[in-house]
Amino acid sequence: MSDAGLVLVALAIAVGIVGVVLPVLPGALLAWAAIAVWALAVGSAIAWVVLAIATLSIGLAQVVKVLVPGRRLRDAGVPRMSILAGLLLAIAGFFLIPIVGLFIGFPLGVYLQERRRLGQHEPAWRSTHEALRAIGLSIAIELAATLVATGAWLVAVLT
Repeated sequence: MSDAGLVLVALAIAVGIVGVVLPVLPGALLAWAAIAVWALAVGSAIAWVVLAIATLSIGLAQVVKVLVPGRRLRDAGVPRMSILAGLLLAIAGFFLIPIVGLFIGFPLGVYLQERRRLGQHEPAWRSTHEALRAIGLSIAIELAATLVATGAWLVAVLT
């Protein structure tokens, strides 16, 4: 692969990493796709091993990022309806206040649903706090997997 091709792959991976942290783009998928394009272009055994590592780490993270935070939310007593309300308000917020509305809408949606359900500020805020922690954990899991995939790609490119 040419140097320009490597730079484009690196940029796509970097945008993917940013997309994991700021969930506007499907970041891990973008990073994986960039590594897949690189592997197809290079076609060496090392490239296929790197693609396998990227596929396993990012694929496993997609499962773990749903299971682990979901269990924490269930253990904390936050119902799925509250998370759904947060997601819906996050989507609405994204369009009403571009990008920033996503981060305002989710906690607001969870809080309002929990306040309606529980009737008091303190327990509603505790549920909202747990939901935010679960989202943070989910992002951390996906970021770690994407960084593992990126590290494998970097090692292959630099050696």
